[in-house]
Amino acid sequence: MALTKNTKVETNLYEIEFTVDAATFEAAQQKVYLKEVKKINVPGFRKGKAPRSVIERLYGKGVFFEDAINEIIPDAFEAALKESALEIVSRPEFDVVSIESDVTLKAKFYVKPEVSLKAYKNLQAEKNVTPVTDADVDAEINRVRERNGRMIEVTDRAAENGDTVVIDFDGYVDGQQFDGGKAEGHSLVLGSGQFIPGFEDQIVGHAIGDAFDVNVTFPKDYHEGLSEKEATFKVVLHAIKHNDLPELDDEFAKDVSEFDTLDEYKADVKANLEKRNAESADTAFENELMKTLVENMEVEIPEAMYETETENFVRDYDTRLRMQGLDLATYFKFTGMNLDTLREQMRPQAERQVQTRLALEKVAELENLTASEEELAAEYENLSKAYNKSVDEIKGLIDDKALSADIAVKKAVDFVKENAVVAAPAADAE
Repeated sequence: MALTKNTKVETNLYEIEFTVDAATFEAAQQKVYLKEVKKINVPGFRKGKAPRSVIERLYGKGVFFEDAINEIIPDAFEAALKESALEIVSRPEFDVVSIESDVTLKAKFYVKPEVSLKAYKNLQAEKNVTPVTDADVDAEINRVRERNGRMIEVTDRAAENGDTVVIDFDGYVDGQQFDGGKAEGHSLVLGSGQFIPGFEDQIVGHAIGDAFDVNVTFPKDYHEGLSEKEATFKVVLHAIKHNDLPELDDEFAKDVSEFDTLDEYKADVKANLEKRNAESADTAFENELMKTLVENMEVEIPEAMYETETENFVRDYDTRLRMQGLDLATYFKFTGMNLDTLREQMRPQAERQVQTRLALEKVAELENLTASEEELAAEYENLSKAYNKSVDEIKGLIDDKALSADIAVKKAVDFVKENAVVAAPAADAE
């Protein structure tokens, strides 16, 4: 293989021309002949036994050319691309220039764009860490108490907010039943807001065995033609249940944590909430810096990069659905969407991903941020544990160059954050 031309057609669009020698092309034709001869019937020969020369006289000398070219293109193009030192970002379009003793081919494709950054140091963003209050700690502990509560039947009082009731209901609009308005033995947590506004409030105060009407008006944005219509539900209350929460004491702390006292447990809950809030603030800080970094970038991004990343998002989404026992076809059936609307929905996120990646790669280039052998080995080990595969299996899926690039991008994120300025909140800046 020999690269003969390397031409810039327009911004980010290149065309290369390369030649494959006659011996390689001849070997490819012979390989195609041996594969295809089994399917060819030639009078005077048993099926699959006709000599290549006979087939070429019968069907033309170029009978195996197209398949032979398809056979040689992958390796020849890879070698030519390597020699050109271009970084391709789109599917190449191939054409045959000539077939003589050698074969000359050309490929047209988009390359990764040139990026410039007006600034990437001293970027500013707010970093607001929400303080943890005693109320936050109490709310978190109460959620744990509710998960560890014991549901008991209530028979000596009327229903209250917070109770779980078991009801039958039958809904009517203009005196007529409507679809979806009837159920038996339905469990409902009063005060949860699961039902139409006002429905749950009218159950409060009723006792087991009560049969009563609940009158509500459907919200303006309600579906199925019931928007803003008045409805009457005939309700029968069968059971009242209450979540009996454990006492908030040292024994509770021992049951739900590794601590011996309630005070120790509360201190740990507070520390975890503070850590969560700090991580949330750091993520918001990072996102704002990345947004500013992209705004400081000057680049012409090929449409092919956006299209490729959008397709990656779609494939990833399909994979996640399959892990849940679904697939895109089922998802489209339930949501009324199709592949085009899903692509349209994912396109903005894909664009941000491409833009941010290009900006960070430029930071890594400018600051000479690279992956060391130790960092690369550690990352392979982390992926091995995460996916429960051997390091060799992971290396078969991800090559060193791609993983090294990912590590460099992560270092670029850290660099931008470490060299950023934490801006005062707007309210404090006045």
